[in-house]
Amino acid sequence: MAYIANEDRYESMIYNRVGRSGLKLPAISLGLWHNFGGVDTFENGREMIRRAFDLGITHFDLANNYGPPPGSAEEMFGTVLKKDLAPYRDELVISSKAGYYMWPGPYGEWGSRKYLISSLDQSLKRMGLDYVDIFYSHRFDPETPLEETMMALDHIVRSGKALYVGISSYSAEQTKEAVSILKQLGTPLLIHQPNYSLLDRWIENGLQDVLEENGVGSIAFCPLAQGLLTNKYLNGIPEDSRAKNPTGALQESQITPEMLRKVRALNQMAAARGQSLAQFALAWVLRGGKVTSALIGASRVSQIEENVQALSKLEFTDEELNRIETILHNHGEH
Repeated sequence: MAYIANEDRYESMIYNRVGRSGLKLPAISLGLWHNFGGVDTFENGREMIRRAFDLGITHFDLANNYGPPPGSAEEMFGTVLKKDLAPYRDELVISSKAGYYMWPGPYGEWGSRKYLISSLDQSLKRMGLDYVDIFYSHRFDPETPLEETMMALDHIVRSGKALYVGISSYSAEQTKEAVSILKQLGTPLLIHQPNYSLLDRWIENGLQDVLEENGVGSIAFCPLAQGLLTNKYLNGIPEDSRAKNPTGALQESQITPEMLRKVRALNQMAAARGQSLAQFALAWVLRGGKVTSALIGASRVSQIEENVQALSKLEFTDEELNRIETILHNHGEH
């Protein structure tokens, strides 16, 4: 049966303007970093993408190397686009990135013009698209002049292969320089995608100020700290969890008794607010409007449904914010 999107999909989602641009993003976006690769069940991924769109999530975030194997998440998304979402293409914001290792030899990673442009061409082919809405430099390249990387992004926009450009995980200083170069070239920097959560707050030390001063938006990845800020680890480490996977980004060694004490205390606060820990953590990332969108991952539909519910309570009292600081500081450094 042909997929028909939910007619009420725009009723309850919040859409935030990205910096000083004309673009708006849903407050919750869906990332395809995990669980959408060739090794995963296609129908489960398809169901998650469709449900996300039905809930008003219009932004789907990918990268060239998402899988495994690398490239397979884009292929999977391309198939779903073709089967289900093609009629809705102009309602979607689709992003991809290049920066991490993708193919052998000296041109298969980092930030050279050659790599970024050829990688995007491959991404477009995999997804069956003429253009992406946002294309990112996935990481700063210390060996390529920043001018070259930014000129490649500028060229990508002028060639019609992306509507906007972004950067990911650049420091405050690197971001400032990127903004300046792109401004001179005439292609503004739309957005920065940093790691940001209750447990990882590096962007508060300068980067957020740079973004605000320059009208650049931000989309936080890992707002749930790879699942640490969900109910998954409250009673120890489950066998099927990401932390048990030796190649995963979340390592068992990170889940210390100290960390669990913090997480359990935050969970008590969430319960007092009538939220799950995940909803509480997402609401905190989006508090005060500094972050444009929180980028969630998911392994099943129910997680997306739960996370979107965070938007019904985004306000925090000063007392709650102070309590959070006490929890995070009293049990060791955050």
